Amino acid sequence: MRMMLTRRLRKSFLNCRPRRSFASVCFVLCFLCFAAVSGFAQSPEPFWLKLEQGKRFFREGRYGEALQCFEDARRERENKYMGLERDLIAVLSLREVRRLGDDLGLVETYIQKEFRTAAAAALNELYYKFPRAAMQNSAKKALESLGSLKKYPEAEYWIGEVYRSEGEYGIALAQYQKAYDQKELVEESGFGLDILYRMADISALRRDDLEMEKNLNEILKTDDSWNEENLGRSMMVNSAANNGLDRFLVLYRNDRAELEKAHRLLGLYYYRSNRQNRAVEHLLFSFLIQNTVIIEALKKQRYDYRFTTLETLLRDIAESRRDLRRELEQYMTSSGYYMVLYYLGNAFYGDGRSAAARGIWSFLANRGPLEWSGRAGSQLSRPVLDGITVPARDVGQGYP
Repeated sequence: MRMMLTRRLRKSFLNCRPRRSFASVCFVLCFLCFAAVSGFAQSPEPFWLKLEQGKRFFREGRYGEALQCFEDARRERENKYMGLERDLIAVLSLREVRRLGDDLGLVETYIQKEFRTAAAAALNELYYKFPRAAMQNSAKKALESLGSLKKYPEAEYWIGEVYRSEGEYGIALAQYQKAYDQKELVEESGFGLDILYRMADISALRRDDLEMEKNLNEILKTDDSWNEENLGRSMMVNSAANNGLDRFLVLYRNDRAELEKAHRLLGLYYYRSNRQNRAVEHLLFSFLIQNTVIIEALKKQRYDYRFTTLETLLRDIAESRRDLRRELEQYMTSSGYYMVLYYLGNAFYGDGRSAAARGIWSFLANRGPLEWSGRAGSQLSRPVLDGITVPARDVGQGYP
């Protein structure tokens, strides 16, 4: 009897054990899934995603939410790289590693042999941002470079954008300066120029002409053809003054489109402050860049296109493909093409080059749009250095 009971109990236990085991496994799996989901929900979003969310809020005019996102992005990036920095410091602080000195190659070998995965991840992140050669085989240099990645210049810039939009220009300028000081961390080549333009625009709004001039001249330092010691610049001005703009535009090109606005604003500023020789230089370079952009665009439509005269250029624009014509006309409006040409003529006149001035005014009087042809015609009959006025449709283009 006892043996039969024992067998029944054993059979019952064996029959039930798989069911209990399956239930236990299901429970554990559900618990782990819940924990994983909960952990994922609580983990912070990547800093770059926060930045993009902030940009979207900014475009929608939700400045408070945008500012919060940008500040969160800055904090999350700082936290990430502080963690990586701590991981690398932990290894560099070990006695056996300190004995290796500042040799980065020996430190890397140690990290690989000892499977220091956290420190290896820190170095991988560093080399993703900086070439290894830039570390000069120095562990100290590597640690300093990794620490610099805690900065987030894009976030600083967009925080400045929020304050600019809210009219807090002083705070915006401080943010732009902070972003500019960190510009080496940004791969985008035009990032520094964008910041300097923003700073120049705010300085113009605040009527701080000296600060605006400084920022715009900083932009032009990137152009080799615009150098204080470059005699070619004087030759270009003399060519335009003595031979006319048609001949000048046959001989010269400047494809630095990103610098056109700096030349334009400085030219108008120097014209307004009665420094006509400097106004001539900048307005001439602005006009040269504008025409280079237009000529290169026409070349894309017709590979053998060649510039001959300004009059022919305007006719070619009018006869170009509809989409290209609209694009070029929009560019000419946004860059103040005829305005630049008009004030270039005025600046030539103020600089004592009356023949060059009259040539420009004659062209505008015959071929320019109504708002500039009328003013050019008046200059031909009674020349005067009139003040700067911008057509209503061009207000907001950053003119001083």
